[in-house]
Amino acid sequence: METDLQAIEVMPAVVAALREALGPRVVQLPHEFAGRHHADASRMPCAEPIALVRPGSTEEVSVALRICHAHRQPVVTQGGLTGLAGGACLLGGEIALSLERMRGIEHVDAVSATMIVLAGTPLQMVQEAADAAGFLFPLDLGARGSCSIGGNLATNAGGNRVIKYGMMREQVLDVEAVLADGSVVGGLHGMIKNNTGYDLRNLLVGSEGTLAIITRVVLRLRPKPSAVSTAFCGLPSYEAVTTLLSRAQAMLPAGVSAFEVMWPSYYDFYTGRLPELRAPLAGKHAFYVLLESLGADPERQAESFEGFLGAMLEEGVVEDAALASSESDALAFWAVRDAPGENARLLPGRVSFDVSFAIAEVGEAARRCEAALRARWPRANVLVYGHLGDGNVHIVVQEPDWPSTTAREVQDVVYGVTGEMKGSVSAEHGIGTKRMHVLGLTRTPVEIAAMKAIRVALDPLGILNPGKLFS
Repeated sequence: METDLQAIEVMPAVVAALREALGPRVVQLPHEFAGRHHADASRMPCAEPIALVRPGSTEEVSVALRICHAHRQPVVTQGGLTGLAGGACLLGGEIALSLERMRGIEHVDAVSATMIVLAGTPLQMVQEAADAAGFLFPLDLGARGSCSIGGNLATNAGGNRVIKYGMMREQVLDVEAVLADGSVVGGLHGMIKNNTGYDLRNLLVGSEGTLAIITRVVLRLRPKPSAVSTAFCGLPSYEAVTTLLSRAQAMLPAGVSAFEVMWPSYYDFYTGRLPELRAPLAGKHAFYVLLESLGADPERQAESFEGFLGAMLEEGVVEDAALASSESDALAFWAVRDAPGENARLLPGRVSFDVSFAIAEVGEAARRCEAALRARWPRANVLVYGHLGDGNVHIVVQEPDWPSTTAREVQDVVYGVTGEMKGSVSAEHGIGTKRMHVLGLTRTPVEIAAMKAIRVALDPLGILNPGKLFS
């Protein structure tokens, strides 16, 4: 009891006001959340918050922000803490506002194919609710069990099926959000067409918590596929990879739902170090592709998918292919692609990149990056893979025992190529604090000035996630 009284006596005025308005269940003091993890998955530095606010409703978020605004108190919103750009990390002196208590499915409209959910709801819970209702929620990430829908929206998450369904931006029809001064915006409309001025929904999606705190959303559901065709292919060249992509998009009746490309550096590294992985192909190839097609006619799809692969083999576009004959086969193929989930164990001290280019230029960009990296660090592991259908390529670089200061030198190499080839320094992970220093390689000074003006207009005191995106 003495400890509680002492803590209250030295409590900052803003924390005391929050505690009085929302109570100790919502507003926790440092000694009450001692030992709690506050950093995201980016491995960026993260300070302890001066208080932890865990609202259970939009109204409580509004009250919290109104008080913080009056005290000019910085706030960092946190979801599942699975982000890879440092966007949820605290710089020091902020309040952490966690949406962990704001989870749940509020309503499913089967006629309109929509779902209203709270922003703290884990992605996997949304996927399972959609499936139970006879629909598909197509966004899928390796962190599905932990990442939250609000965080997916704040970072405009991508994932494996962007080629067919688009980024997270395309999965939402409306958002409810609380502005920096506590005002609530958003009507939770469930229609696709709503051409009534500025689109606040799309403005908030991808804003990384710097413009408002998203509290509830209307998600767009898709028809559940009844046919899934999956193949793992070996190809002789990057030209063959792009040919396979364009042919698959044109010739497969159900189109392409995933087109994951792995360079030999990636394939050989993981299949050689993870005994649980079953190498889908026996031989060596210049490129490997995991191809998936989701449709609604199982019999016709299986026939057309197999026929398509046969044609690609005859033409020499594909050198070898393994066709999944069961769900377990498909899961085994995807396990190869999901192997980076083991990076923390296999590649300590790694430097990771999430860049994108025009699809036609991805092969050359990867070649230039890999050549420059190996010339500088010949002993390094340089792993390249990506969602080629949307131009997104991931590069992981690690050399045993190199000093931590090497990370910036590695970044200079990869981001240098990205800037020269007019690519994006962040395809799907966001800017946060990790990529602030290279934002200017992708955005012009005029564009950055416009973004800063929007931020000042919605948050004139700069209390929402300060020090993120740009200074």
